Amino acid sequence: MSGGTVRTTCPYCGVGCGVLATRNADGSVAIAGDPDHPANRGRLCSKGSALGETLSLDGRLLAPSIDGKRAAWDDALDLVAKRFADTIAEHGRDSVALYVSGQLLTEDYYAANKLMKGYLGSANIDTNSRLCMASSVAGHKRAFGSDTVPGTYEDLEQADLVVLVGSNLAWCHPILYQRLSDAKAKRGTKVIVIDPRRTSTCEIADRHLAIAPDSDVALFNGLLVTLVGAHATRRDYIERHTTGFKEAFDAASRMSVSAVARATGLSQLTLREFYDLFARTERVVTVYSQGVNQSVTGTDKVNAIINCHLATGRIGKPGMGPFSVTGQPNAMGGREVGGLANMLAAHMDLADPKHREIVQTFWGSPTVADSQGLKAVDMFEAVRDGRIKALWIMATNPVVSMPQADRVRAALKACPFVVVSDVERHTDTTALAHVLLPSAAWGEKDGTVTNSERRISRQRSFLTVPDEARPDWWQIAEVAKRMGFAGFAWQSPSEIFAEHAGLTGAENNGTRDLDISAHAGITPDAFDALEPFQWPQPAGEDGREARFFADGRFFTPDRRARFVPTAAANSVTSDHRLRLNTGRIRDQWHTMTRTAKSARLAGHIAEPFVQVHPDDATRLGLQAAGLAMLSNTHGTVVLRVQVTDRVARGQCFAPMHWTDRFASNARVDALVPANVDPISGQPALKHAMVEATPFPARWFAFAASVDQPVTSGADYWALARGKHGWCAESAGGDDLLDPRVLLARSWPAAGGKCETLAYHDRARGEARFALFEGDRLMAALFVGLRPVACARSFIADQVGQRFADTAGRYRLLAGRPGADSPDAGPIVCACMEVGRSAIIDAIRGGNETVEAVGAATRAGTNCGSCRAEIGAVIHAARLAHAS
Repeated sequence: MSGGTVRTTCPYCGVGCGVLATRNADGSVAIAGDPDHPANRGRLCSKGSALGETLSLDGRLLAPSIDGKRAAWDDALDLVAKRFADTIAEHGRDSVALYVSGQLLTEDYYAANKLMKGYLGSANIDTNSRLCMASSVAGHKRAFGSDTVPGTYEDLEQADLVVLVGSNLAWCHPILYQRLSDAKAKRGTKVIVIDPRRTSTCEIADRHLAIAPDSDVALFNGLLVTLVGAHATRRDYIERHTTGFKEAFDAASRMSVSAVARATGLSQLTLREFYDLFARTERVVTVYSQGVNQSVTGTDKVNAIINCHLATGRIGKPGMGPFSVTGQPNAMGGREVGGLANMLAAHMDLADPKHREIVQTFWGSPTVADSQGLKAVDMFEAVRDGRIKALWIMATNPVVSMPQADRVRAALKACPFVVVSDVERHTDTTALAHVLLPSAAWGEKDGTVTNSERRISRQRSFLTVPDEARPDWWQIAEVAKRMGFAGFAWQSPSEIFAEHAGLTGAENNGTRDLDISAHAGITPDAFDALEPFQWPQPAGEDGREARFFADGRFFTPDRRARFVPTAAANSVTSDHRLRLNTGRIRDQWHTMTRTAKSARLAGHIAEPFVQVHPDDATRLGLQAAGLAMLSNTHGTVVLRVQVTDRVARGQCFAPMHWTDRFASNARVDALVPANVDPISGQPALKHAMVEATPFPARWFAFAASVDQPVTSGADYWALARGKHGWCAESAGGDDLLDPRVLLARSWPAAGGKCETLAYHDRARGEARFALFEGDRLMAALFVGLRPVACARSFIADQVGQRFADTAGRYRLLAGRPGADSPDAGPIVCACMEVGRSAIIDAIRGGNETVEAVGAATRAGTNCGSCRAEIGAVIHAARLAHAS
């Protein structure tokens, strides 16, 4: 595009939104949605809108290091190549492994998979995508004979009923949520949300089915039986295009509606209403995500859903079908090139000798792995017990994201050789590396990604790669060449993409779903200009967008889809423990290495939390805004308490984002046992039983400062970016006899440089401090015996500002804004930076609907993921007015 604007793709979720990035004269980057990209049509969510705020070099890894000391690239690469070669020579090819990421571009993934499976001869390469969508892959392959996602985003807009299963679309895939919301408004699409938790997505739901955790198979088996009884199945379709129906039906019919009701916790009336709506609605799309996949029965859940669509013939046609939405920007691309330990490149089967021959011949490689490698959980267990002695981790942070995260950390500490390629210098995982390799980041790297609807888009560079950072594919290629391997002489990602495209067409002839061989001869100029496209695009059919399964033909040997018998899980009950559900929040991403740089994104939720039901809070002695310890045999975390009926009794929810960089003890996946689905190997990250007890805090504090405060003296702390510096929450279990000790400990460098303004109320146990350098506010600290109540947004906004008048200084110390500097309150709409206070003011002004508040404040008018929260504020205001 002209004017210095580059068309690229967002690096967050699997929606794959197009982004326009424009370099400004001052070096900043303006971000906008690409109106011509078919995934988002110009819209961006809060995270995408804030991408320009995350591009600083603060905290970047900019040079290689060996054992913590800066090293030359040649020395670092030579060492990696030698240690891998020596380890294989002494202990065998399966003694080494790669653990990669859905954050990688397809070209990076391809290079890593080629090296590991085709030259090192081991399939010990797996990816953090194992944690989010492996059960979908396994379910697809069992039913379709291939890992084919048949759905497209347009199906959401063409359906008459959309069933969302274990998918908080509003927070995790906001642009799809907005497209669905628009369809509901325009054509009356019915929406059913199936989720144990009442999420923000329920705002557009006609019905929320709050099922018991892991009862999805029972629910959909009951649906299959009902569809047969209601004569809503397509017998002709079943007979012509499928096998195994009787076996699947017999397995499902073991549970009556009353048994399904007991398993799910839903009433029989609710079940019958849902089943009847599904049975009489032809155009049905069932969207599912982590609530389905992250389970020990995840693959069966996927097949129970697919069984219902196959039984009704509702697949392969506009507005109908099962639809898996991925969590990462290139989870799909990683699957395409064999990034999982049980897959081969180009959607070929690692267990098929013919497929191995095709790949080896195409690569000209000395060997191809002939058995599946270790999946993520098993891989880190092999690191722990010494079977894997050299591990290369790329673009992911397993010390935070893996189940039993403390065990993973211990495994890496004991591993003889750990290499980490990352963009960030300080993560929980980089701290354990023997060799650190600096990678190019989003905005610097160049290649392709594939979104959840099989659409391949370009990520283009618009920033200069800083210092000594290098693309991940280059790092892989350089190590391969140092190990003496040919086949890695690429000069650009376009060459890798062309090779990948060629492999997808090798001896294909329509026998495999993935075929983009139309692009096998792509030139660098054509690659640079490549428009988003959906696969397949076989040679000679450039530009065609195909719909899978419309002809009733699948990729099994007999070209028929398979029904799969599925078994309902046994429910887990506990008299006193809580079942912990983990997941994402709206404005943070994975382990926060990117999103934590944005003050706007931190403004919505600034610290780790746990949601508990009011009855459980009372029973366990947990106080709203207090702190809770969650613990089990695997670990302990300390989190801020939110009391809400959005979670059911006996359950709790905590996000998985916080790391040891941003909180004292909030790596929630440390609590999750390493239980996996036996078919997919995907861990059950949404199931951990925990004890919840009050954290015995004797004091609480809130601070805002220009410089990052020292938090090591607190038992609990959480850091977040502010507009002009940092914000910190802290608490301690000791007696803080003199709050000035905390002040001196938090900013030891302030010493004699700063003037201190202080207020003490010893009777109430409160103290407040403000540190000034001249007339500039450097820090403010509020301490009390209870959780601190103050205008946090107002105080954070004042840091770094100048206070010439005494009145302004004392108003600051009081923690209350004046008329000239109103408190925005916690951010509700991060896209438009609208706080809770502005929304309340709009409501008081007579704007009593979400749409009216949006018109008055612009809140909720972009991605729409905050609309449910706006509605809750309106509801609370009405209740307050009525009382």
